[in-house]
Amino acid sequence: MRSLRFALFLIPALAAAADGTAGRCATTKPFAPGAGDWNGWGVESTNSRFQPQPGMTAADVPNLKLKWAFGFAGESRNQAQPILVGGRVFVGTTGGTVYSLDASTGCVYWTHDAGGPIKNAITVVRSENRWIAYFGDAKGAAHAVDAQTGEPVWKTQVDDHPAARVTGSPTYYKDVLYVPVASGEETLQSQPKYECCTFQGSLVALDAKTGRQLWKTRTIPDPPKPYKKNAEGTQLRGPAGAGIWSAPTIDEKRKRIYVGTGNSYSGIELPTSDAILAFDLESGSLLWSSQVTPGDNWIPGCPRSANCPENPGDDFDFGSSPVLRTVGGKQVLVASQKSGVIYGLDPEERGKVLWKTRLGVGNGMLGGIGWGSAFDGVNAYAAIADYNKPQGTPGLYAVRVDTGSKLWETPAPQGAGNRAQAAAVSAMPGIAFSSSFGGHLRAYSTETGAIVWDFNALRDFETVNQVPAKGGSFDGGGVAIAHGIVVTVSGYGFAGGTPGNVLLAFSVDGK
Repeated sequence: MRSLRFALFLIPALAAAADGTAGRCATTKPFAPGAGDWNGWGVESTNSRFQPQPGMTAADVPNLKLKWAFGFAGESRNQAQPILVGGRVFVGTTGGTVYSLDASTGCVYWTHDAGGPIKNAITVVRSENRWIAYFGDAKGAAHAVDAQTGEPVWKTQVDDHPAARVTGSPTYYKDVLYVPVASGEETLQSQPKYECCTFQGSLVALDAKTGRQLWKTRTIPDPPKPYKKNAEGTQLRGPAGAGIWSAPTIDEKRKRIYVGTGNSYSGIELPTSDAILAFDLESGSLLWSSQVTPGDNWIPGCPRSANCPENPGDDFDFGSSPVLRTVGGKQVLVASQKSGVIYGLDPEERGKVLWKTRLGVGNGMLGGIGWGSAFDGVNAYAAIADYNKPQGTPGLYAVRVDTGSKLWETPAPQGAGNRAQAAAVSAMPGIAFSSSFGGHLRAYSTETGAIVWDFNALRDFETVNQVPAKGGSFDGGGVAIAHGIVVTVSGYGFAGGTPGNVLLAFSVDGK
């Protein structure tokens, strides 16, 4: 009888979870974005990933406890970074749903079906008399929705290639939305009859109010054309590749925009793959390319694939945003690569390498430095993955931005599952947050590198919306920090990771 009563009790809860009514906010609080929010990928347009006003101190961080958990129904591979803006959490999912949640309770204000997987952070901007949320999807479209209601404002297809995707977060600056375009065409190489490859990365500027394209500049100046046939007799094409996987970075002083590019897909040499590129903000003209790894011609399956270029490279993309910092009156453009090397470039000298520091051995799929480093006033904090590399050095590292000298290193703890740390790092005064493929979210002292807090997400969670949820691997986006709350998604199920479907919010003592 007791089990029957329990089952009868569960039926309304399960039904509510299924139809989406569970966890809806009963009332609407004022929505007022402002100082102390974590808005977009890197907090500001230079992509430092540093929160100067976190609403808590470094001494508070060891006392972080779970405040609430939210379950994504039917999801298991999420990597999009949530944001904290105006007392709300905004986050997209691989199922194509955008959520607006109350940051204090996790209740749902609205949901929006974007029609394609979302893997990037949302940016919220005031436009005339309303707030607009901007993001991209994995079908090559950019979106604008009303941030208070979730109603669509516009949707623009930024690339018509069937494999085009927007994985990096669009960057907003002065009424223009700058959208980075990458692709999944590499994954089609397993088909010997596929005429690999024709996709070329691009940066697209859109009118933020209307979605109208202002300009589009490809990362490869020459169009793809036939250049040889594979062993199956299939025509191969190129040049191709050099996708932009991360958020563009604004240089207000020089009126430029910087991006990092990925590898080449074909056997045709490119000067713009695995490079930091500078574009003119207004016209989109490519101003210069600083290439650090020439000849990285690669697709998955190399060297066995029939479509593999001769003498393939190692897939050493720039998967993270270049970051513009000023130290001692001099500006440095800092770039972190999947090779495990972090670079300091001179923005005045066409990206000339000022210094480079090797932190890891590097790797392809889960490379040395994956999705992004964090920067305070003088230092960079870079996570190393080195997935499945016996000689690898996974962990967190601190590097001086002015000289590239290593300050400290903290190896990933043994005995805590997969030690790779590929997710983006986030920072606040005195603390850097980094997470692992093994499901651990950790806080590090930026003074010493000591781990001061460690949360194991590999478990089941009770959720505020009654959706069964579990944590998993961390990768892709990092945590967002604002107003005493830390939020992140857990459950990166790609590349052999542990899938999960939970959004976690932490605060001091869970209050």
